[in-house]
Amino acid sequence: MAADPVSSTRGPVGFLSVLHESGGFVGGYLVTNAWGRPLEFRISSAVQPNRIQQVLYGDTLAAYICGELIGKTLIDKAATAAPCVITDNPLVLDLRLRIELPVALLQGGGPEAPGLFVQPNLYCHKQFPDDIAAIRAFVEKLGAIDLGEPFLRIREAMTEARKLGVSMASRAARAAGS
Repeated sequence: MAADPVSSTRGPVGFLSVLHESGGFVGGYLVTNAWGRPLEFRISSAVQPNRIQQVLYGDTLAAYICGELIGKTLIDKAATAAPCVITDNPLVLDLRLRIELPVALLQGGGPEAPGLFVQPNLYCHKQFPDDIAAIRAFVEKLGAIDLGEPFLRIREAMTEARKLGVSMASRAARAAGS
């Protein structure tokens, strides 16, 4: 069977979201094909820093947790490689310091841009200006897809996974008690 020209030129897309909730930081990584269909989904367990870590890491703690602990771990464990990672959290941009892939932040601009301007609502890490051309080329190949929509799916899947985790834990506790 011949390779699909659309998927071979557009390839997989990695979407990484890390949220800060009452239980800590939790991340989800969705890799889709060229049409936005899921190829792989991974979710992290919650990371809740203790007071000592908060004191020692100071202002760098959130970026460390989002980029290095959660983001890098999710990408390293993924079986499907994506040529670029798109995130919706500015704290994940520091992931670029730990991986060899361009990392793009999808976010509305403001007076203080969260990184280097790539195109409207898309930024890259300030230390990697060469990523601008790579991300532009990658997004151009994707065509007119809504880059924000997969983040809605990630958040919803994370919510469902937590519900399943709670119900599975409840069932296990009931089974152990009987």
